[in-house]
Amino acid sequence: METQGGSPSLRRWSLLLLLLGLAMPPATAQALTYREAVLRAVDGFNQQSSEASLYRLLELDQQPHGDGNPNIPQPVSFTVKETVCPRSTQQPTEQCDFKEKGLVKQCVGTVTLDQVDGYFDISCEEVSGPFWVAGSDGTWRMELPMEQLTTAPSRAEKAPSTLSSSLNLRPTGTGSAIP
Repeated sequence: METQGGSPSLRRWSLLLLLLGLAMPPATAQALTYREAVLRAVDGFNQQSSEASLYRLLELDQQPHGDGNPNIPQPVSFTVKETVCPRSTQQPTEQCDFKEKGLVKQCVGTVTLDQVDGYFDISCEEVSGPFWVAGSDGTWRMELPMEQLTTAPSRAEKAPSTLSSSLNLRPTGTGSAIP
């Protein structure tokens, strides 16, 4: 008389497949995007910083080509700028406005894209200006760090058209380029 449930060989294979399925992470493993990993690094920078204000991502350099393995550290380079939000705020940094004449820092290091076991190792250094900052009206203005200002700027300047390719700026209407 044959028992129900199939042959012992079939049960072993079923058990093996079940165990493999449980042991392996899902195919949609929790991998962060490059931008998400950098935003996590910015959050970590803010947590470890002793400065009074939070910093927010200002510019993200292009993602390097990698093999797609979320566990392999990838080089990163990005710029952060000081915001108006104090460190004690519970508000997400993306909702904090940039501080006018706020400090700008260039950050370099490595991040992993693994959402669970990911890490970052970055260092950020203050960058001396001037900086081109986009206005909400589509114009560009130049900002200098406070220590470089001798007088207040008299007007917002448009980004020179000669910089548009290297800075990935969109051209601004008509007007003369700044020499």
